[in-house]
Amino acid sequence: MAGTVVVSGEEPSLTATEPSVRRGQFALELERTFEQYYQFVYRTAYTLTGSAEDAEDVTQTIFMRLLATEFPPDLQRNPEPYLFRAAFNLSLNTIRQRKRHVLTDNIELIDERTVATGLSADEIDRRLHEAIHELNPAATQILILRYVHNYSLADIARLTGTTRSTVAVSLFRSRARLKKLVRAWWEDK
Repeated sequence: MAGTVVVSGEEPSLTATEPSVRRGQFALELERTFEQYYQFVYRTAYTLTGSAEDAEDVTQTIFMRLLATEFPPDLQRNPEPYLFRAAFNLSLNTIRQRKRHVLTDNIELIDERTVATGLSADEIDRRLHEAIHELNPAATQILILRYVHNYSLADIARLTGTTRSTVAVSLFRSRARLKKLVRAWWEDK
């Protein structure tokens, strides 16, 4: 047996190879998790940040951090809520960081498509993301799970640790708040 030491009459021991075996299993487990949840993490990050580059950075950071550490027990037991929370929190950090860096070049991309409002599709998208960021984090999580990941109310309740009725009320209030913000933009125009 490669990597084992056998002293006369003793049973072979894998002690010398155990760390490399565990590390190999960890790598396989992480690879499976990456393949299964990459799109889920990316969509969550993209919905919050509104940027493909930021979403990719968030996704890569999460999996790189997992690679650098041991597999957290919460991730082993139930990876979906763990990865959602990680993507959500890291996306919020990215947004906060972006707000701290005031850009001197405020060049907007001109989209050929304009809607009846006179705003480009990019501008409407930007304003919607701003409105979503004005909601509290719990409401934002529920909106993303419902409208980006198409989860049922029961599934959202399970993931967030709340009741189905709490999720329904949060969605109702969040939609009402978003409608109010959007109407205010149209009236200001």
